[in-house]
Amino acid sequence: MGTIAERKLSDGRIAYKAQIIIKRKGEPTHRESRQFPRRTTAKAWMERREKELRAPGGIEKARGKRKTLADAINQYIDDHKKSYGRSKAQVLQRLKEMPIAEKPCDEITSQHIVDLAREFGEGRATSTVGNYLSHLAPIFRMARPAWQIDLDPAAINDALIVCKRLGLISKSNRRDRRPTMDELEKLMTHYQDSAARGHMPMNKIIPFAIFSTRRQDEIVRAQWQDLDKQHSRLLIRDMKNPGEKIGNDVWCELPPEAMRIIETMPNTGLDKPIFPHRANNISASFIRTCALLGIDDLRFHDLRHEGVSRLFEMGKTIPQVASVSGHRSWQSLQRYSHIRATGDRFEGWRWLNQVAPLQEAISSNES
Repeated sequence: MGTIAERKLSDGRIAYKAQIIIKRKGEPTHRESRQFPRRTTAKAWMERREKELRAPGGIEKARGKRKTLADAINQYIDDHKKSYGRSKAQVLQRLKEMPIAEKPCDEITSQHIVDLAREFGEGRATSTVGNYLSHLAPIFRMARPAWQIDLDPAAINDALIVCKRLGLISKSNRRDRRPTMDELEKLMTHYQDSAARGHMPMNKIIPFAIFSTRRQDEIVRAQWQDLDKQHSRLLIRDMKNPGEKIGNDVWCELPPEAMRIIETMPNTGLDKPIFPHRANNISASFIRTCALLGIDDLRFHDLRHEGVSRLFEMGKTIPQVASVSGHRSWQSLQRYSHIRATGDRFEGWRWLNQVAPLQEAISSNES
């Protein structure tokens, strides 16, 4: 038999405590209770939980080890058919290390998630907190139907609404940072000397990122077998996309400048990477060098933004730009709609001829 009692919390809010008592032969054999912010939610949980407990083996199962949020996260990782990108794997691992991960799933309410957002948000951007909760949400929504783990999907839904209204979470801020030609001059001068000493060829990777509009992960994943020289295009495997990534393979056109740079790279086999380096090393090198040269607030990903902006400045249409950048939704490119066709500021750029001499590219094509 279940009951619902209204309670006034210390902060003035009203909560509803649902309590279930199962009796056998007139004697209580099992008790459970949970607190909810709404009476309707409390009633729905109570009715569902009573049905589960009265099922054969229900009470015995309830007395066993209770699943924690960490268990649910592990189940999500183990059972998911797709592998994850580096950032999502890091987020899930970080969530498993937080105190809320040790709580039994059937005790986690929206208040716990809001408290998590407050705690985690100290010293972090609201967009970062929002990103973490967005990765937590599908676990709450899948737990019951997929694994019979008692996570309440209403808890995460309510928490997201509260967090948005309280300003604890937000979408990522849109960056409009572009490197200046002077900053690129400094970077290319530094990396040209570095490449001459046998280090990673950042002097080629940087201009390739600009002209191809490719992300650093996409650059290092590209293999020679993904290159279609005849049609000047590159197959980008597992391209980043909201909702889908793994298996999202997209052919992207390569502007002539990007093709020239690829032609200078040694082809060591079809199944070998064109740029045989690690994304982490590229990022770390770029950050260190920017600090060394006094270049503030410039990220490697800003080179993609520069490349897309360049195409619009050259007078390309949204479909033409999307064929290079790989944007599935043209709506994503609307942010560039204010850019006027002013010409190509990289026309005659001396560094392209330095790292990919035109004659070398022509000779390679002829051979």
